[in-house]
Amino acid sequence: MKKLTVTLLFFLSSLVLLAQNFKIPLWEGTPPLQQKMDLEEKIVQEGIIRISNVQTPTIEVYLPTKSIQNGQAVLIFPGGGYRILAYDWEGTDFAKWLNSQGIVGIVVKYRLPDSPSLTDPKEVPLLDAQRAIKMVRHHAEEWGINPEKVGVMGFSAGGHLASTLSTQYDHQLDLPKDAIDEFSARPDFSILVYPVISFRDESAHSGSSKALIGENPSQDLLDRFSGELNVNEDTPPAFLVHAQDDKGVPVRNSLLYYEALTQAGVSASMHLYPTGGHGFAFGLGKGAVENWRNELIEWMREL
Repeated sequence: MKKLTVTLLFFLSSLVLLAQNFKIPLWEGTPPLQQKMDLEEKIVQEGIIRISNVQTPTIEVYLPTKSIQNGQAVLIFPGGGYRILAYDWEGTDFAKWLNSQGIVGIVVKYRLPDSPSLTDPKEVPLLDAQRAIKMVRHHAEEWGINPEKVGVMGFSAGGHLASTLSTQYDHQLDLPKDAIDEFSARPDFSILVYPVISFRDESAHSGSSKALIGENPSQDLLDRFSGELNVNEDTPPAFLVHAQDDKGVPVRNSLLYYEALTQAGVSASMHLYPTGGHGFAFGLGKGAVENWRNELIEWMREL
């Protein structure tokens, strides 16, 4: 029986390695800053897949064919105002597309701050993001990834999280550490698509701000979670995409981050389009904005 169990475990682990995509939980047991409660995630499919009340954060890894794999990896943070995750529209669809370019695509299902199970909601999305990129570097050799070519991609509020990780990757909490924590959480590059950046500027996206730091946050919190104020020379290079007619997250968010990167001497590439609105994702059928992915691939090749 023991021999059979060992054989079965070896077979199952082999299947994981052969699979083109698979999921891994970010934490063993109950995640940090979370109480164990009888709560369930909610998954709704109405045109797109929307996930809310995330209780078990995961990464979903999509591996390209080895013959075209180039060593790059991108962790993807779907948007949704820190209340839901547009999991396929701004997540798995892009992971599959990245695979076609030889890039490992990794969708991060991060916890959202409105869950009653969380003990310090404002810290949880960044904590999950840090854990996700450390875990990818931990598995880099196994997954054919160059640990110095691991970037992040975020959409809308997911762009806020990606920019927060890019500027606060070394933010530490007093929590137990394990072997995965030995790896760096600093992205090598960031891809910010119609991102929320500022919580204090007039262009702030109030919905994301309220969801993450509450109705009446202190000035310190507003400043801490305004990405343009936290850029320095060590912030990773960024590729920004935004539409001028975005009524959900004004284009000024990208402009503020681009200006801060420029002042810090950090390489940045910004692509603005006159139309496209908010949440255009691939931009299919929306005119010139549909070409932003071609610009992105060229930029990634030059990194």
